[in-house]
Amino acid sequence: MLDKDAQLNQQQQQQPIAPPGLESEMTPKPDHGETSYVGHGRLNGKATIITGADSGIGRAVAIAFAREGADVLIAYLNEHDDAKETARLVEEAGRKAVLVPGDIAEPAQCRAIVDQAMQAFGKIDVLVNNAAFQMTHESIEDIPDEEWDHTFDVNIGAMFRICKAAIPHMKAGGSIINTTSINSDNPKPTLLAYAATKGAIANFTAGLAQLLGEKGIRVNSVAPGPIWTPLIPSTMPPEQFREFGKQTPLGRPGQPVELAPAYVLLASDEASYISGARLPVTGGTPIL
Repeated sequence: MLDKDAQLNQQQQQQPIAPPGLESEMTPKPDHGETSYVGHGRLNGKATIITGADSGIGRAVAIAFAREGADVLIAYLNEHDDAKETARLVEEAGRKAVLVPGDIAEPAQCRAIVDQAMQAFGKIDVLVNNAAFQMTHESIEDIPDEEWDHTFDVNIGAMFRICKAAIPHMKAGGSIINTTSINSDNPKPTLLAYAATKGAIANFTAGLAQLLGEKGIRVNSVAPGPIWTPLIPSTMPPEQFREFGKQTPLGRPGQPVELAPAYVLLASDEASYISGARLPVTGGTPIL
């Protein structure tokens, strides 16, 4: 939890950087579990792909997966320094890290991620579709057509394409985890395109879980509430930082590390009968 001084810094900060922003530019720094997450071998030997793993929730999941015994392919856009830091933390845990930069709005990049995972690991056990794009707009007239299309290409189009490429390489016991959002049930009007994609992801996850049941591949989603990641200061106006996370029953935004255990559970064999589920990590705000 952020102290009062850290909250003030959070409220005053805005990144003049294109989304998804840079973790290295944030004050205070998000907590990804660098000093706190302790693994227990729950993912020993698993080969995993995580999109958007350079920072935020993706980095926290990469750290947790590595400390639980998994190798990690870190897919990201172009935040090279942030991604290298995630790779360092994965390797520090004694696991293999593979960096794959590129824009997943491009179908060829989606296939390249899967191809490089197979080259590096020879298999795919867990796929985490986490990368996302959002922008804030006060009216629908302010949303450019190109931005609407790009939001859907990144958030749900890429998810479809990466799943389509990865599933032929996954065996029974495999796990796909998609990051949806509290916005899938309670859409924020100023995040119209983003919220619409998150509703689509919830539906996609439920349908895909049924399609893949006979293959023994589980498909679930995690629905975060307000989480302190680079996407926030790079896509929201400063006046919104004052209220970010305060609407939750816990009265604060979550830290990326607080999401990691949900992904570990769904990736692990302990969740062998959990498929088609949506796991909320929302600070107490219900998802119906």
